Amino acid sequence: MRANLLTLAVVIFTLGLLLTHAQEVVWSTAKVIGAVIAGVSFPLFVLARWQLGSSFSVKAKAGRLVTTGLYSRIRNPIYLFGGLFTVGLSLFFSVWGPLVVALVIVPVQVVRVRREERVLAGAFGEEYARYKSRTWF
Repeated sequence: MRANLLTLAVVIFTLGLLLTHAQEVVWSTAKVIGAVIAGVSFPLFVLARWQLGSSFSVKAKAGRLVTTGLYSRIRNPIYLFGGLFTVGLSLFFSVWGPLVVALVIVPVQVVRVRREERVLAGAFGEEYARYKSRTWF
């Protein structure tokens, strides 16, 4: 839990710095798009993490199956919105940033999602299969 709070504090601090120095930024189309993507995805990332509650873990485990809130429509909103937030920030800082981020993050996230799906399917069986059939990603 400390690591989560520390990560959140660093991200909020970084966003605060960006916002306080926004007038100094030379705004381009890429920077605006990156800022919008990051600005929309970050609160959704925080909401997904909050809704997951004590079921969150770094390693795949099956405590309980969360199927409410964002999880009622998206199986992996933390990965989705965390990835979008990272892409938004990388686009803000560099036009090539999202490509680099995608090449690094996407394969890692795919492996993690598959591992988690195996653990959840093993623990929750048919309940997880039904949940998976009515949700995206």
